[in-house]
This record gives sequence, C-alpha cells and structure tokens, in this order.
Amino acid sequence: MTVSNPPSGEPPASPEGVNSSGLLKRHAGKLFASVLVVAAFAWLLHAGALPIVPDGAALGRVKWWTFALYLGLWSVVHWIRAVRWTWLLAPIATIPRKRVIDVAFIGFFAIVVLPFRAGEMARPVLIRKKGELSGWAATGTIGAERVIDGLVLSLLLLVALLASTPLDPLPDRIGGLPVPASIVPTATYAALVLFAVAFVTMGLFFAKRELCRRWVRGAIGWASPELADWLTERVGKVADGIAFLPKARYSVPFVLATASYWLLNAAAGWLLAWGVGLSQVTFWHAAVVTGVLALGILLPNAPGFFGAFQISVYAALAMYFPPDAVTTEGSAYVFLLYVGQLLVTAGAASVGLLRSHTSLGEALGSRAGQLES
Repeated sequence: MTVSNPPSGEPPASPEGVNSSGLLKRHAGKLFASVLVVAAFAWLLHAGALPIVPDGAALGRVKWWTFALYLGLWSVVHWIRAVRWTWLLAPIATIPRKRVIDVAFIGFFAIVVLPFRAGEMARPVLIRKKGELSGWAATGTIGAERVIDGLVLSLLLLVALLASTPLDPLPDRIGGLPVPASIVPTATYAALVLFAVAFVTMGLFFAKRELCRRWVRGAIGWASPELADWLTERVGKVADGIAFLPKARYSVPFVLATASYWLLNAAAGWLLAWGVGLSQVTFWHAAVVTGVLALGILLPNAPGFFGAFQISVYAALAMYFPPDAVTTEGSAYVFLLYVGQLLVTAGAASVGLLRSHTSLGEALGSRAGQLES
C-alpha cells in the first residue's frame, strides 16, 4: 500500500504488511541470486589468493589510531554526501536539512543491505512530500546526483592515473587471477565518456522536456495510449528533479561539495593505506583506489557490495605495489576499508532512523510502486 507524507513533512506511518517475512518474500529471488554472486566472488578471491580476511601478522602491523581517524574522516565524507542532496531538492520543495540528511543516511544503508541495489527506492519514497515533492521528482534528483558523481569521479581518476607512476610493465595478473591490471585505465576512459554523454543527455532532457515527452508518446503511444500517457507524465516529474541545473546557487555548491566529498574520501584512504604499512603510497595512489572502487560497486551486486568491493581495491593496488605487498599489507587495507565503510554507513543509518522515527522495515520495503505522492 502507498503511504504519503502528511503536509507537515513528518515521516509517514509505517506501511501495513512491511515486516521481515514480507521483505524476504519480495526479495527472495534477488537474495537467492545474491547468494550465488557472493559464492562466486568468494571463489574468485580464493582462487586468486586474494585474502578476504588478512592474517594476524598483517593486522599486527596496523597503526590502529589511523583506522580510528579513518572512521572519523569517512564519517565526514558520509555527511557531505548526504547534505549535498539539499541543493538538488531545494528548487522543487522546501525540506528541512535534518530530514534530508536522515533520509539520505537511511537510503545509503538500504542500498548496501539489499541485493542488486534494490534499496535505491528508499530515498525517493521516504523524502516525498504530498502536494510539494513527488517521488518521481526525487528520483530525478538522485539520477542527476549519480551522473555528476560519475563525471567528477571519472575526472579525478583520470588525473590520478596521469599524476601517479604505476609499475612498469603493469602486471598481467591481479593476485592469482588472470586479469591484467591495465583494465583499470581502460575502464576509466570508458567511464569518463559514458558519464560525459549522460551529463549532456541530462541537460538536454531538462532543456527540451516537451520534446522528450513527444518522443515517449510517439514511441509508446501506438501500442498503448494509456501507457504512453503514464510514461510522459513521469518524464515530466523526473525532469522536475533536475531543476537545479541552470541555477548556479544550487548547482555550484553541489558540484563543490561533490568534489570535496571525493577528495576527502581519497585523503582518508591515503591515511589508512599508510597506517597498514603501504609506506610508499601517495595521495594519487589512494585517489585511484577510491575511483576504481566507486566504479566497481556502481553496478547492481551482492549485499554489502561483497566481492566487487574487494576485487576493485585489489585491482587498483596491483597497479602500484608488488604482488607480495598486495596480498599482505594490501589485504589489511582492503579489509579495514570494507569494515570501516560498513560501520559508518550502519551507524549513520541508526542515527537517521532514530531521529526521523522511521522503521527499518519501511526503509527496506520501499519500492517503485510507492513513488506516487
């Protein structure tokens, strides 16, 4: 059942029937598929001699104060990631910043917990406000956020690759996996082109929304006029979500916050890499790790990004460090990055749930059918 927020903007009451058994039934197929993905990644990591959990010797060399500081820095990163959403929502609705941050924290956790990014619906469903902000418009802001994130990240990754000195020649294996490290720069160039095209398309979509509506109606209307009308209405609502684009007072702070978010993310990773014993690490090495990791977990995958997270970081490390360092100090780095980000994401979500009086079942039960307001 669809539940809309009351005019006050307070969180909606929990939907009926949203409970653990209902969630399990609705996501049963995805959960089963994600178990297979987790098993496949676990096998790949084992086959490639890439540890999931480092040995005691590697952990014993960790400067643990750097991990504690990493948690603090990544908490700031997580907060910036949440608060910048206010600039995307501001042109279409007045939502208190506290509410925006709480919903963002909950939404980020839902993406991590649910398989294949099924949690993407949590933010637009929880933030929508009857008569003021539709779930579809909120979805439009998140789409814009993803595109700009990808473009800024790809540019940072490109600069980091050009500013750093990789091994020469690049290894033709990542650990024991027959995957060449050269896949990293190749994927970077492809991602940069992809997000640049997506950014231009997003701008055209906003500037020529009536044309987009006509295209949708022309493509679908011959088969189903009702479906065409439904889709064209949603096209308009999603276009509302990118209303910030031509307004510098919203788009400029958002882009600056986004750049700060990624740079601080890389700086936090740089500190932790030094703390685990990768003493030759530079900021640009850490920026490459940050970029490769973000691209690696972008596609739908298993809960907790398990497997894609570990292999992405190992692939980036393999460009700069010898194999024995990658599987010793590097394994501690991969493990602590993973645990640290999960801890911060879960902790922030707990704060968001408590402050917004939103149930975890409601957040994890969010789905496309609830986007109407």
